[in-house]
Amino acid sequence: MTAAPAAVTGRVATIGPHILDVLGRPVDAIPAGQSSTRLTEIRATAAGTAAGAAVDLAKLGAAVTTFGAIGTDLIGDLVAGALRAHGVDTAGLVRKAGTQTSATILPIRSSGERPALHVPGATRLLQLEDIKLRPADYDAVLLGGPDALAGLTSADLVSLVTTAKSGGAVVVVDVLHPGSERDLARIAAALAGADWFWPNEDQIRALTGRADLGPAIADVLALGTGGVAVTLGAEGCVLTGSDGELIRIPAISVPAVDTTGCGDGFNAGMLTGLLLGCDRADAAWLGVACGALVATGLGSDAGITGLGQVLGFLRAANTEVAERIAARAAAAGKGEQVA
Repeated sequence: MTAAPAAVTGRVATIGPHILDVLGRPVDAIPAGQSSTRLTEIRATAAGTAAGAAVDLAKLGAAVTTFGAIGTDLIGDLVAGALRAHGVDTAGLVRKAGTQTSATILPIRSSGERPALHVPGATRLLQLEDIKLRPADYDAVLLGGPDALAGLTSADLVSLVTTAKSGGAVVVVDVLHPGSERDLARIAAALAGADWFWPNEDQIRALTGRADLGPAIADVLALGTGGVAVTLGAEGCVLTGSDGELIRIPAISVPAVDTTGCGDGFNAGMLTGLLLGCDRADAAWLGVACGALVATGLGSDAGITGLGQVLGFLRAANTEVAERIAARAAAAGKGEQVA
């Protein structure tokens, strides 16, 4: 059995929303009037499609720098502190006076479902000049939630993708909002230059206006995007590349505590697999494993402790894939390559 060492898996920049999530469980009903109820657990985490993925990537061994806008408030201090506690470089965070840090209250139901109460906050104020992206410094760039970055124009998003690609980085795009065809029109030019687009099933359907996944994925590929991976919740994921071949990866069943951040976990896992040199199917298996583990605890930073732990979990579901990824991780730790 090949062990995966605690080694740096790549240099990654995450760009996008930085949100403080305050989560409590189980909340199956809101108490009437001024009455109260006791919960099992309340947690606060750094979340959002940039911050949540940054934490998971750091746990998996990446050297991560994150870029985004937060307020000058205590909530911003908490988000930045949580990121640093996980080893994420927060030099790319900018403070915006006069607005609060983006924040969400999540009453988690016994089923794991998560209605949300959200304040958009400083995320919308991030501007291109705030993002000091040096392309040679990164092996991958995750542009998370460009649909939520109102301070960036379509041309700004293209500039970020072009800058990242100029240094040879793998560029991945995800979205934060439920999605609309107007959102797709705004980010289409950026997607055209990206290597991957990783939305969930509901988002890609809403973005493209398509009822079926096949045509929805084809619409994105037609923009010029290198590949698409769509997360399907309890059904796993489906992915393809420019060749159009659809590959389905099943979910790994776990007792679900909270589904918050499962998509960020998938993104971190699949990106880690790609950085290790895995093919797209093996990388997606790693993403599915990470997403499943996140669902086993409360908050977007739950479930994942390290790459070796994730591979041990994956081994029970698909031993061959886990062994292939572990071999690549071991070789990466020695500066070697696995054919």
